[in-house]
Amino acid sequence: MFITNKHISRRAVLKGISATVALPLLEAMVPARALAQGAAATNRKLRFVALEMVHGSAGSTPIGIQKNLWAPASVGHSFDLSPSVLSPLEPFRDYLTVVSNTDVRNAEAFTAPEIGGDHFRSSAVFLTQSHPKQTQGSDLHAGVSIDQIFAKKYGQETPIPSMQLCIENVDQAGGCSYGYSCAYTDSISWASPSQPLPMIRDPRLVFDQLFGVGSTPAERKERRSEDRSILDWLGTSINRLKKDLGAADRARLNDYLDDVREIERRIQKVEAYNTSGEQRELPGAPIGVPDSFSEHVKLMFDLQALAFASDLTRVFAFKLGRDASNRAFPESGYKGAFHSASHHQEKEDKIVDFAKINKYHVSLVPYFLEKLKNTPDGEGGTLLDNSVVLYGSPMGDSNVHNHKRVPMFIAGHAGGALKGNVHVKAADGTPMANAMLTVANGLGLGLPSFGDSTGELDLNAAAPVATDRA
Repeated sequence: MFITNKHISRRAVLKGISATVALPLLEAMVPARALAQGAAATNRKLRFVALEMVHGSAGSTPIGIQKNLWAPASVGHSFDLSPSVLSPLEPFRDYLTVVSNTDVRNAEAFTAPEIGGDHFRSSAVFLTQSHPKQTQGSDLHAGVSIDQIFAKKYGQETPIPSMQLCIENVDQAGGCSYGYSCAYTDSISWASPSQPLPMIRDPRLVFDQLFGVGSTPAERKERRSEDRSILDWLGTSINRLKKDLGAADRARLNDYLDDVREIERRIQKVEAYNTSGEQRELPGAPIGVPDSFSEHVKLMFDLQALAFASDLTRVFAFKLGRDASNRAFPESGYKGAFHSASHHQEKEDKIVDFAKINKYHVSLVPYFLEKLKNTPDGEGGTLLDNSVVLYGSPMGDSNVHNHKRVPMFIAGHAGGALKGNVHVKAADGTPMANAMLTVANGLGLGLPSFGDSTGELDLNAAAPVATDRA
């Protein structure tokens, strides 16, 4: 820890035996001159989160479009979310950019042998907007994903360049189906066209990576067996730091450490249950993975919010589902299996049931947005002001495996690049890549193109920009 005249380095940490905890942004980390001049507001650190949910949306079907199950009826600012699965986002509409009527052509079959393989290549397209090479071998080829382009530019400014998380089991090896490697199905993050990045499913592993718990798996296992918090090892360091902080910084530090302890407690509770001998809904999952989908997602969101608050990383790719998964989500009000529900045969009652699952998935995102909104980010507003949270799917109408009118929304102001409170309906045939190109350049990446983009899509447009398709 480096302290000079009460000024603390942004990279200061609390350090103890086998544990290191980064600090949230404190007033003591910002020079008094910078505070007085508002310099922090002009030097904002931007964050990027990509959330993929597979199987498209009920709102991408002809019936779903008529009933506005995804895209609102009105474009611009005066849109009504009440019929839509996006209605849980209403409290955050000032941060919300709904993007409708875009396509992901590179997820379509280009050749006869690729027909039918949509579930097994789509995830590889989502953040790369590139067409994957059909192979079950090691000669993979897709594209570089937008999260990794961001990480290559800004990742060296943080201890962890990027992190990749998931909810479902995505560690299958070899070939999956229709001639595609499982690597295409299991990751949305690609460091190079031939290098998909592994995704972490276990919240405990995420926690340990963020907070440097133990240098070896054996040390981490031993520490967990003692049933103590990592903060118990940091008492001296915490008390020493507090002596040099003002009242506001002490309060902020206490809140942050309470969050760390609470997340750790929840992980310990999950691990205790999963090793108790009680029957599990997910018997093959790691012991740190909750059986509850919502509890798992919220734990991962909490860890991401902590990582942003402590500036450990500024980019996450979070895969919320796996193609062809038949997991059920009874909390949605529909008890049927996810994949089966997505093949609704274009029947209205089944499409409405599928929409219940879509709405349930979307309903978990406000939990994360609230965390970001309530976390100050220096003089530049809040974490949500300085973030992009991109949610979408590379599939449209999953019943017919098409990739048209794909679901997508963005939350956050990207440091002012996105105004929010807008529904942007793209012109027919517009690539989803156009919206992603706009996001990338709003984050300062300066890309001339991305995937199959044909130009940027104005994500602050308040006027209609498209006509309905036939």
